Formats: sequence, structure tokens, C-alpha cells
Amino acid sequence: MDNCTRLARVYQTITKMLDDRGYLLSTKMKEASKEQFREDFGDEPSRAAMTIMVPKKDDPTEQIFVFFPDEPKVGVKTIKTYASHMKDESVQRAILVVQVNLTPHARQSLVEVQSRFLIEQFQEAELLVNITRHVLVPVHVLLADDDKKILLQRYKVKETQLPRIQLSDPVARYYGVRRGQVMRIIRPSETAGRYVTYRLCV
Repeated sequence: MDNCTRLARVYQTITKMLDDRGYLLSTKMKEASKEQFREDFGDEPSRAAMTIMVPKKDDPTEQIFVFFPDEPKVGVKTIKTYASHMKDESVQRAILVVQVNLTPHARQSLVEVQSRFLIEQFQEAELLVNITRHVLVPVHVLLADDDKKILLQRYKVKETQLPRIQLSDPVARYYGVRRGQVMRIIRPSETAGRYVTYRLCV
């Protein structure tokens, strides 16, 4: 797979991910084909030029950055640059798409900025395929805090009694789920039509 095709697939997965998380994307971004990607970024795309910043649909003040560092091994300097950029733009959340694992120092630097910013990290290889579109992955829906309260009241349970989903679960990471949030999982059922379960992120 050539570099342009690879990055086009990563970009498509990221834009779908942002859309699924409730961010406001242009139609052009949502429908980004490989040809459109090549037209926008060229045959040898600069990862830095692929940076995305979009607002939430229901709260335009809440924005997210997606950074694609050019260097294969991301160092401390790059993390600090991104953190400074987020501070300047008053953006609290970002996704960092790296080519390979971070250096130990960069990882430590990422932990240090987590007190001020929420920066999620994905490797490009994880984003070549959109796992949520796979036939074996059921529909996942992240519940709003109000819906979570209603759910717990309706079934008269404490949140600790709910089945769990790990923070590191690939689908939980895709949706940017935080600890304490609940996901509704809808599976097809031969007898009931559909079967709904709820999982608490831990």
C-alpha cells in the first residue's frame, strides 16, 4: 500500500470517528474519498497539513484537534508544541495519530500535560480499518449523563452493578469514552429482533 493510500484510509477513519462522536464536519470531510484526499493533499501528503480542528454539534465552544506528526518517532518537543497550540486556541481535547509508538520521554511528557488537556493517542495502523463498521461489531451508543441517570433509576441499580467495558477496549477508544460513562450496545437477535445491553467504562 503506497503512503498516500495509507494516509487516505487513516484520514477517512478519523473523520468517521469524529462524526460518530458528534463533531461538526463539512460534507466534503465526511465523504473524503481517496481521490478527494489526493486532490487536497497531493501524492506525497504532508501529515502536518492534515491537522483537523472541529467543534461539537451541540456545543460549538467544545472543540477537538487531530494532529498528524510528520516525524516517525514523536519526541517531547512535538508534544509541547501541540499542548501550546491547544492552549492558544483554548481547546481541551485532541487526538494524536502517530506512525509508531512514542518515545519513553514523549510518553512521560504526554502524561504531564494530561492534567490540562485530554490527548488521546492512536497509531496509524489502528486506523487503517474502521472497526465499528465490521459486521461482528454491534452498534455502540455513548449515553449522555442524563440518560445514564434515567437508566440507573429505571433498573434500580448502582453503576457498579452494570457489566463493564475497559477504557482500553478498541471500541471505547474509538468513541473517546471516559471512565464512569455508559455505552448502550445493540446486537441483532433472532428471537427478539434486537438485544440491548449496557456497559460501564472502567
